[in-house]
Amino acid sequence: MLSYQMMSSPTPFADVNVVLLDFETRTQSILGEQFLGLYLYGSLALGDFNQNTSDIDWIVVTLSEISPDQFTALREMHADFDRSDSLWARKIEVAYIPVEALNHPKATAAAYPQVEKGTELFRAPLEIGWAFQRYSLREHGVIVTGPDPNTIVDQVDPADMRRAAGVIARDWLGHARQDPAWIAWVRQRHALSFVVLTLCRLLYSLHTGSVVSKPTAARWVQENLVERWDMLIQCSLAGQQERQEVPEADLEEMLALLSYTVEQCQQADL
Repeated sequence: MLSYQMMSSPTPFADVNVVLLDFETRTQSILGEQFLGLYLYGSLALGDFNQNTSDIDWIVVTLSEISPDQFTALREMHADFDRSDSLWARKIEVAYIPVEALNHPKATAAAYPQVEKGTELFRAPLEIGWAFQRYSLREHGVIVTGPDPNTIVDQVDPADMRRAAGVIARDWLGHARQDPAWIAWVRQRHALSFVVLTLCRLLYSLHTGSVVSKPTAARWVQENLVERWDMLIQCSLAGQQERQEVPEADLEEMLALLSYTVEQCQQADL
C-alpha cells in the first residue's frame, strides 16, 4: 500500500496554498484512481520563490497515461482557472507525467499533457532539461499530496544533467549565430535575464552535478567562476520583469557567457 501525505500548507504562501489545494482537489476528481501525487519542483521547492516574479511549477504523477476524456476535462479546468481573478491566473506551469516516465534519463519523443505560462493544456515531449526536473523533484520536491518522491524517482545520474546542459547551451549558440528572431527576442531585458540566469544554472550543474535555484546559481557563478560577468548577472537578477531593449554591450556579454558555457561543456566532453 502506498503511503500518502496531504499537506494543508505545503508552502509559506497562503494564496499559493489556496491554488495548489484547489487544483489538487479538482485534479483528483478528474483523474480518479489514475491520480498518484502532486509535487512542487520549481522555485517553491528550491527556496528562492518570489511572489512578484516567480511562477508556480508542479508535476502531477499518474499511474498511467490519461485518457482523451480526462485530457479534455483537465484542459477545461485550466482554462477556467485562467479566466479567474486569481493573482496566479496564467502564471502556472504543470506537467502530467505517468509514473513509469519519471525515470527516463532524458526526454523522449513521447508527448505528455503540459501547461506553460499563458497557454492552454497541450501535449508535447518533455523538455531537454528533463534530467534537471527529475533531480529537483527527487531531491527537493515539495509534497502537496502523494508518496515521497524518493520512492518513485530513481537517483539521477549527474552525467545526465551534464549532457543536458551541453545540449541546451549548444542549441542556444546555434540560434545566436543563425536565428535573427532569437536575437530579437533576447534583446528584451526579461529574455536576456532568463538566458543569463539559465546559463548560470547550467554552469552550476556542470560543475557540481546538482541543481539549485537561478539566484543561488548566479551567486555561485559570481563567487567561483570568471568575474567578468558580475555586472551582467546583477542586471539579469534585477531585470527579470523588465521589457525594454538591452544595450548592445549587454547582448555581447551574454553571447560571450554563452560561448564560455559551451566551451565548459566541451572541456567536460559533453
